[in-house]
Amino acid sequence: MKGVPTNPQCGFSAKSVSLLNATNIPYAYVNVLEAPFIREKLPSISHWPTYPQLFVNGELVGGCDIIEEMSNNGSLLPLLTAAAPKKSEAKSDALTVSEVVQLVQQGINDAKVIVRRRRL
Repeated sequence: MKGVPTNPQCGFSAKSVSLLNATNIPYAYVNVLEAPFIREKLPSISHWPTYPQLFVNGELVGGCDIIEEMSNNGSLLPLLTAAAPKKSEAKSDALTVSEVVQLVQQGINDAKVIVRRRRL
């Protein structure tokens, strides 16, 4: 996304954050404005040209329009619920910082990753 959930830096990121927050399911994010190498390289990896980009279990779901469409047709919450760790499977939160770094670096091995946690 552009910005952070508490301060999105574009209307599409703001709308996406609002829709995701409405599900009450924790999520991780990357501020591509602070990570120009990710902003530059991710579209060629994901084959999606714009931000934000929603990934669930490592698979691209889509951008703001797709997130909004899924929210409107009722398919967003079941997708996120199915992907969320179950209470018995949950470690401490959703992903550890090292897991987020590892996932990003799998696709962009020279990435410098900065992770900030969002608490509900």
